[in-house]
Amino acid sequence: HVDLVESGGGSVPAGGSLTLRCDASGWTHSHHSSGWFRQVPGKKREGVAVIDNDGTTTYADSVKGRFTISQHMTNNTLYLQMNSLKPEDTAMYYCGAGAGACNLQLRLYSSWGQGTQVTVSS
Repeated sequence: HVDLVESGGGSVPAGGSLTLRCDASGWTHSHHSSGWFRQVPGKKREGVAVIDNDGTTTYADSVKGRFTISQHMTNNTLYLQMNSLKPEDTAMYYCGAGAGACNLQLRLYSSWGQGTQVTVSS
């Protein structure tokens, strides 16, 4: 089991930037991929960006060119740099880790953090 703790959320105006951070502890060697997912009330959680231990990344079409996922393997830390934020990016952002391929499908991720709220005002 991997413990994940997100931080870095907040409120910004449209066009602003935020950097999310996810600190992992526990049996971190058990996961091959990790990533960021988001959810708004009443909707399903969706994949935003994921990265595997080889550095391969996958992004949702809605964030390509604006968001960048990165990781610091030694510190077991995951980041999400979010630029040019839009009101539709408003959501609770979750960090997830799993043993599967670098894919945005939620079913591949078995460990989750508690989330950090991102609010973008128009």
